[in-house]
Amino acid sequence: MKPLNFTLHRTFDTLEPLAEAWNKLLAESVTNAPFLRYEYLCVWWNTRGGGEWDENARLMVYTAEENGELLGVAPLFFANGRIWLLGSVEISDHLDLIARPQTLAAFVAALLARLEQDSAEDWSALEWVNLPDWSPTLAALRTEAEQRGWHYTQEIYQPTPFISLPGDFERYLEGIDKKQRHELRRKMRRAEESGRAVRWYIVTDEARLDGEIGAFLHLMTHEPAKNEFLTEAMRDHMAKSLHVAFRAGWLQLAFLEIDGQKACGYINFDYANRIWVYNTGLDRSFMELSPGWVLLGHLLQWANEHGRAEFDFLRGDEEYKYKLGGQNRFVLRVIVEKNGR
Repeated sequence: MKPLNFTLHRTFDTLEPLAEAWNKLLAESVTNAPFLRYEYLCVWWNTRGGGEWDENARLMVYTAEENGELLGVAPLFFANGRIWLLGSVEISDHLDLIARPQTLAAFVAALLARLEQDSAEDWSALEWVNLPDWSPTLAALRTEAEQRGWHYTQEIYQPTPFISLPGDFERYLEGIDKKQRHELRRKMRRAEESGRAVRWYIVTDEARLDGEIGAFLHLMTHEPAKNEFLTEAMRDHMAKSLHVAFRAGWLQLAFLEIDGQKACGYINFDYANRIWVYNTGLDRSFMELSPGWVLLGHLLQWANEHGRAEFDFLRGDEEYKYKLGGQNRFVLRVIVEKNGR
């Protein structure tokens, strides 16, 4: 493989012409996750992760090309003396470098060599969080770091339970615990037979999107921890990121209404033949009809009927994920200390 032509980008203005090539490469990359899409990370950077990072953070995205073809993207930024993956830490559940499996090792080697040479940032370590435990980036990064005498460590950060879907809702139900199967069926049937106006839907009209996003954020405020989470900066981030996801065709914003009022909502990403369950909001005044379980049941049925291969619950070990058949994968935290420091 010829030496890669690296470019360091300090602004998304210079990256915009590469947006289409970025997303095309991501589709063939070792980790094809919505949190690595160009449009998502552009919003994330512009809002600094909904206020998680301050304006002192500095963008340092490296792109690598060969004969005019984009072969790698290292979406990075510098803060607190360390180099982080864009999207870190709290609101982007899967992060990674962007490269095809067959060129990843060469890209990692060239990237670390470039980071070692560049003196623009006085960085002491790489701290990369939310790397999937299946990513080949882990082995490539360890190999290259240790060859340079740098200290590599990794640890489990959080579980990311997922369900493999068989393509048929009844077959899916038969594959989970008998008690949970009966409970889910019973709750969905009870809501249907309650005599109340119960309906669920996925938002498809962009003209209504702002209002629907506002309604979802209001549902989130019913839970004290989520209400605290929803700062003005985070509201701005969520609204903008949901808009770009909708325009790109991978937003699944769903609601369950009871008597014309929104009882539950889910923000999912319908991306790469997988449903990524990102966030939920619930009005507890409707708990007698179990709106969270009912909407989740409909979404699982929809995913099976539409041929999605997985239902990914993303980070967190909440009990309901395992009741519905979730199996653990993990995302990791990797720290590479330069020169063994």
